[in-house]
Amino acid sequence: MALTDIQQLHKLIENSKNILLVFGPEKNDDYMVSAVALKLFLEKQQKQVEIASPDFTIPRHLRFLPHLDIVRPNLANLQKMVIKVDISKAKLETVSYEVKENTLSIYLNPKSGVITKDDLRTAQTSFKYDLIITIGIRDLDSLGNIFFHNTDLFYHTPIVNFDYHASNEHFGQINAVEINATSNAEIVFKAMEQLGSAFIDEKIATCLLTGMISQTRSFKTPNVTPHTLNIASRLMSMGADREKIVHNLYRTRSIATLKLWGSALTNLQTDRSIGLVWTAITREDFARSGTSEDDLKDIVSELIANSPEAKLILILNESSEAGQGQKIKAFLATDKDYNATELLQQFHAEGNKKTAVAVLENLSLKEAEEKIIDSIKENII
Repeated sequence: MALTDIQQLHKLIENSKNILLVFGPEKNDDYMVSAVALKLFLEKQQKQVEIASPDFTIPRHLRFLPHLDIVRPNLANLQKMVIKVDISKAKLETVSYEVKENTLSIYLNPKSGVITKDDLRTAQTSFKYDLIITIGIRDLDSLGNIFFHNTDLFYHTPIVNFDYHASNEHFGQINAVEINATSNAEIVFKAMEQLGSAFIDEKIATCLLTGMISQTRSFKTPNVTPHTLNIASRLMSMGADREKIVHNLYRTRSIATLKLWGSALTNLQTDRSIGLVWTAITREDFARSGTSEDDLKDIVSELIANSPEAKLILILNESSEAGQGQKIKAFLATDKDYNATELLQQFHAEGNKKTAVAVLENLSLKEAEEKIIDSIKENII
């Protein structure tokens, strides 16, 4: 009889020693906290676990959670080169080396006899990780250089793929893809329950509930079901600290963030004919308020929560970092009547039906704004 996905996952974890958890570069709370929860869960089973994400920085509002400070922005030391020497005929007396002009020279000095090139062999160890778990990515290309610089690792290592996006390419050996789930945290929790609910402690439960609350905007999104609320209730019964989560996600706004909100609201515009609300943030807005692009997430959440009449919410911003060139990022959130990725498909947007992100280069903020709004109108009409 064929094994179920959970049985296969249990077997993979049981046979693994070093596990890599990886998520994409999107500043998504759900991906981050799901990875932390899995790390804690797997470490309870005596596994060595590392987390990686390209260009990762810790969001201020998630600093109350463990392990985010050790997320790696890239992968290194995946394999070791081994030089083997047959010394059965010439016992070694000393070994030394030197590095000169980017060349490593190794000196083998035998007590007697001669070591020749025929006595030498080279080999590489197996990869450091024996299992990869991806969280919230639709395809491996989404991992950027973590994938492109380490393709052999991903092609030769079993992959478990957690995601809820309909566009997921099912690239894993096990694909825990549930398009009706509200978050990755929800999917991860269901897997953990079947793998060993006894391992779920207060820290793990708090991480998972953080992901669910963040992704559903405190259970206000239309895809929340009684099943979602039941999972949240069970997590709280396992010790999830809802008060701490809500305090850190929604009650710790800094003065700098409030200043950025002020700029966003000052620039707010509407087009009632299509139910579009949009705003544009300049690099100067970031500089004056002392904020960065990471702080935009709060603005998006507030606009969505407090604009019930809006069917489309668009946030445009110049890159907040010096030296990034003229890049304009566009974030679009839609209600159930529209598909965000389809509306921004001209700009090769990444995302799903509800939200999508596109990056435009070599355009001013005003030019990008006009171009995107014209495209949205054309796709709607």
